[in-house]
Amino acid sequence: MTQNDAYISIRNVNKFFGAFQAINDVSIDIHQGEFFSLLGSSGCGKTTLLRMLAGFEMPTSGEVFIDGQPMSSVPPHQRPVNMVFQSYAIFPHLNVRDNIAYGLRKQKLTRAKRDAMVDEMLELIKLPEYGDRKANQLSGGQRQRIALARALILRPKVLLLDEPLGALDKQLREQMQLELRALQKTVGITFVFVTHDQEEALTLSDRIAVMADGRDLQVDTPTRLYESPVNRNVASFIGTMNFFDGKVTEIADGTASVDVKGLGQVLTTNFAPKLRPGDDVCIAIRPEKLNLTESEPRDVGNKKQGQMDKAAYLGERSHYYVRLNNVSQPVAISAQNLQRAEGTPEEKRPVWISWEDNVFVVLENG
Repeated sequence: MTQNDAYISIRNVNKFFGAFQAINDVSIDIHQGEFFSLLGSSGCGKTTLLRMLAGFEMPTSGEVFIDGQPMSSVPPHQRPVNMVFQSYAIFPHLNVRDNIAYGLRKQKLTRAKRDAMVDEMLELIKLPEYGDRKANQLSGGQRQRIALARALILRPKVLLLDEPLGALDKQLREQMQLELRALQKTVGITFVFVTHDQEEALTLSDRIAVMADGRDLQVDTPTRLYESPVNRNVASFIGTMNFFDGKVTEIADGTASVDVKGLGQVLTTNFAPKLRPGDDVCIAIRPEKLNLTESEPRDVGNKKQGQMDKAAYLGERSHYYVRLNNVSQPVAISAQNLQRAEGTPEEKRPVWISWEDNVFVVLENG
């Protein structure tokens, strides 16, 4: 996608606070109508980038374009965006209707028009009977919906969301993730969402930018970020990953053969084109792509015997950790509990791990 195709275009943006560089040469393009997430740990630069879209911070260098227009000289209140904060900023002295209508107060609307717009928003957020309630009569999830309605009633081209689900408990947070995604599909505008929660980003997003130290490490779909991370930093941040040292022995017909310390030869088609025989590499596999058995699996070519280290029963899944010879860290294995649990293998008991071809990914250094 070129800059002309992008609805939001962040081009070679840098941001310094004194000597500290918060954003380091970031270039990201976002599609119209896309649910796009900025994902990273605290201090990675994701909120600074969101605030630059809103106009609350200005780039030290580089430019931000929205709908083809440069934003450097456009103040926050004139940008085609609105923002929802984690705190919601609901006014306690106003009822729900007046909170939602707050942004309309400077527009010359008839009362009937304003009421119709508020009614439309109440229907959209599934709270049509809550218009007269005060803020202290609302749950956390309801307050979050009111904050969304107050932002959307102004019909922005872009909605910016700064960890808006962060204050909710786990069950309500998961429910609101589904509702937020459904709301975005209904209104059809571009959402730019900041979160440190990888599962939340994977659930909500069309695409995700994984950020660290002010840089965008990878911009991709949730599936490709999970299945084909470009380097160890991305692989470590998205889910759990097992890492091994290896050396490429052969590349033929689009498949790499890698001699992996502790496992032997593994085959994969998931590697960068520049990979060459003789290269030292980091090779990785997700825990759920490994199988665990107490007896040696038959008719399986890829297998290794190890020793049970620890196990954790988590209800629908169990996590196991297995020690292998010549591997410094225990290997993590995750399995669904499809049958009633009958206990787990005891510590130090011999077990077998096995895997299919092409479940490993070869990572770039970084």
